[in-house]
Amino acid sequence: MLTQKAIYAFRALTYLVDQQPCGPVLIADIAEKKRIPLKFLENILLQLKKAGVLESKKGKGGGYFIKGDPAETSIAKVMRTVDGPIAPLPCVSLYFYERCHNCDEKNCGLHDIMEQVRDAILAIVETKTIADLKTGSEDLVAGLKKILPR
Repeated sequence: MLTQKAIYAFRALTYLVDQQPCGPVLIADIAEKKRIPLKFLENILLQLKKAGVLESKKGKGGGYFIKGDPAETSIAKVMRTVDGPIAPLPCVSLYFYERCHNCDEKNCGLHDIMEQVRDAILAIVETKTIADLKTGSEDLVAGLKKILPR
């Protein structure tokens, strides 16, 4: 399951992808149009900017916009930026591995199953990009909410 923070991030990115031809978008406009609390959105957008997903412009005509080609930023990158590990257990995470307390991974059936779950999720989120968030593709976010553990 996606966290509320990730859901807000994808709502904001959906709006920014749709508005991309119009240039930078004010954070207040994103918050209003996508019903996201402004302070929460500020933190999310700063995280995405630090990760190289977004860029911002100050002054008149300023705001946030997608950095580069939206087709080159995977959904997985956004998820990891906002929520951290995608894996359902820390012992099967590719980028945030942690050994489970009192567990023998080599003889753990749950570990083996959760590796398969992780791989199934990654098969989708590594190949989908924020370009897939264009309006009409909001079912992607709904689908992710159903399959992702949190």
